[in-house]
Amino acid sequence: MIRQFDEGDLIGVLTTQPLDKVLDYRAPEGGCLTGAFVEVPLGPRKVLGVVWGPGEGGYDLSKVRSVIRVLDAIPMRDEMREFLIRAGEYTLTPMPAMLRLATRSPGLGDPPSMRNVYRLGSARPDRMTDARTRVIGVLQDYGGLAFTLGELAEQAAVTPSVIKGLVKQNVVLEEQSPRDLPYPRLEAGPSRYTLTDEQERAAASLRAGVEAGDYGTTLLKGVTGSGKTEVYLEAVAACLAKGRQALVLLPEIALTAEFLSRVEERFGARPAEWHSGVTMTERRRCWQMVGEGGANLVVGARSALFLPFRDLGLIVVDEEHDTSYKQEDGVLYNARDMAVLRASITGAQVVLASATPSLESWANAEAGKYKRLELTARVGAAVMPELAAIDMRDEVLPSNRWISEALAGEVRTRIEQGEQALLFLNRRGYAPVTICRACGHQIGCDHCDARMVEHRFLKRLVCHQCGESKPIPAKCPSCEAEDRLAPVGPGVERLGEETTALFPEARVAVLSSDLFGSARALKAQIEAIAAGEADIIIGTQLVAKGHNFPLLTLVGVIDADLGLQGSDLRAAERTFQLMRQVAGRAGRADKPGVALLQTYQPEHPVIRAILSGEEEAFWRAEAGERQAAGVPPYGRMAGIVLSSPDVQQVFDLGGEMARRDMPLRRIGAQVFGPAPAPIARIRGRHRVRLLVKAAKGAPLQAALSEWVGQFRLKGDLRLSVDIDPQSFY
Repeated sequence: MIRQFDEGDLIGVLTTQPLDKVLDYRAPEGGCLTGAFVEVPLGPRKVLGVVWGPGEGGYDLSKVRSVIRVLDAIPMRDEMREFLIRAGEYTLTPMPAMLRLATRSPGLGDPPSMRNVYRLGSARPDRMTDARTRVIGVLQDYGGLAFTLGELAEQAAVTPSVIKGLVKQNVVLEEQSPRDLPYPRLEAGPSRYTLTDEQERAAASLRAGVEAGDYGTTLLKGVTGSGKTEVYLEAVAACLAKGRQALVLLPEIALTAEFLSRVEERFGARPAEWHSGVTMTERRRCWQMVGEGGANLVVGARSALFLPFRDLGLIVVDEEHDTSYKQEDGVLYNARDMAVLRASITGAQVVLASATPSLESWANAEAGKYKRLELTARVGAAVMPELAAIDMRDEVLPSNRWISEALAGEVRTRIEQGEQALLFLNRRGYAPVTICRACGHQIGCDHCDARMVEHRFLKRLVCHQCGESKPIPAKCPSCEAEDRLAPVGPGVERLGEETTALFPEARVAVLSSDLFGSARALKAQIEAIAAGEADIIIGTQLVAKGHNFPLLTLVGVIDADLGLQGSDLRAAERTFQLMRQVAGRAGRADKPGVALLQTYQPEHPVIRAILSGEEEAFWRAEAGERQAAGVPPYGRMAGIVLSSPDVQQVFDLGGEMARRDMPLRRIGAQVFGPAPAPIARIRGRHRVRLLVKAAKGAPLQAALSEWVGQFRLKGDLRLSVDIDPQSFY
């Protein structure tokens, strides 16, 4: 509830600093409201905070300092404060860290002002250079958005003088603009597309939910190519027509460009964007306009959930099963679950869209907690691809080849017919291991217990855990033997090399997130592939998500068994999802598609389920196994990770925690560990894991808080709690 505080009143301010308590200050001249963003003194520094309520007092009030100033930003609404509190309680995250998620706006305290911005003009330059081409390309790619001089220079990798030269020729326009302008209103008119009967039934259900104006969650399950996007855009249109705001979450920046074009085509203007590829100027504008109601649709990454929406009526989580919705460092949260929490507080609808939903969402729909809508057929002439396995036990291949003769023959046929083939391998780089044939040494990271991956395009070895890289050595760092280092196993770069050798006349494109320096470069490559400028596409899981390549009729999965290795409880589920998703890239236009899975285990239940297409049978079998084991979504888990440069320190604390587990035993929970994490050292820090398992209805957070609260962390020892862990590395 909003409360007015007068000058000098004692107020409580939650700051973004790592102090797990609200601090007392005096209200400034002119007073302030609950939720106001303020600048306060903390020691010698000035820090950001939010007025959380009245102060506590109980000490010498003459020492209380005053708020320095109230920032020119819309005060935080009660529903946002409730969301942060409840999300923090669920994830066991201190409130200052939750507040940092909600204040990620650059220049939050800056007053409104004018600034010079740069847009694309209509003139042509007197001559073209590479630098000028890059400037014009950036402005075209961002659809008329304004840039500051520094942002445009950085995006285009040019000096400011190049831009100034284009300004003189009116190729680029220099304008005075208010710092934060409202976004164009999106028009909630009818779609240009005629929905199928199945799509229309699903859209009508979603529209009814939005128009009712209260909370509800719907699982929109549709086969790849069934038009899920058009269906949930109907819900967006209904939300805009009611005058409420909508948020669409996407799992990858690479999907944003194509989606923004569809939104602009559907609603007549581009929405606000919130992700790491957006300039700082646009991030500030988005944050401010969302709070003021000057943005009625936001398309963003998981952190967009923490924007200060004025009246949020709809959240769409596209590809809701995707693991990138789980934040794995800092505040550990799952954006899918937090979307449901936020919607329940604001009275909004949630649409969870996927061809292969998470077992958690499937189980909630089965239990009646979520409504379930199905799209069973592809739109238009497209039909689902035929799936088959290639039994690699019957193939005779040299040790340095991974494309079977059967798959190679199918690829040749597609090239001859003017169609495209996709070879899928979910492993970045050239080779996962580099070994010395003289002494057997495997080159590892100096800071992690992980092998370094050869990236031949970069001519470097890279650690995929900490990002450390070094040149590929000419001799073994252990025995110093020269010319005896050999790559072992394939990555997409090595697969690209093999493909070029097998099909020398073919145009080969490699799609992997680490091969592109910017979202713009990745977008350009995807557009070129969709336009038919490649015959063979080689890709990681990046290609499995939402892309539409009309000429693609063959998908070849190089190692369908890769995800089945290890002890992850979600291994079967993730393999099933990934294989079905990547297979769904084939035959999305008028030509039928085929997906071939190279496997050494064609009899494996997951491989059989993928090939049969009996998805419900797979989910029910997987659910039955999880239920019998009492693991998520039919039980509760929490991961505890202890880390320190001192390996003995983490094991000592882990052992002590396992012995003093009474708070957990009281709720019937079990503690497993301590044990070295699968990757036992990252960035020089030794890592030990404990795993807590409890019944579905157990009060796990309260017990965990009491348990962890028994121990004081000394020195450089760190402890993190991961509620509902998605990975166990």
